[in-house]
Amino acid sequence: MLANIGASSIVLVFNIIFVIVGLFLLYKVISAGVKAGINKSVVGQLIEKKYGVNVNKQSILHKDLDKDK
Repeated sequence: MLANIGASSIVLVFNIIFVIVGLFLLYKVISAGVKAGINKSVVGQLIEKKYGVNVNKQSILHKDLDKDK
């Protein structure tokens, strides 16, 4: 079946996958940088003090599964 597709089609599919993965990683890096930059800025600290925003929310992935309740 791959013989009917041709090598150029396979290369195109791999290129599309690499672009999607690269854009996702770039999004994660930029969003983490912006989030850290805002939280460390004077305006970010003022908003935290005024509204009491808790940045360190624990998600379900951060909970310890070994801990007995």
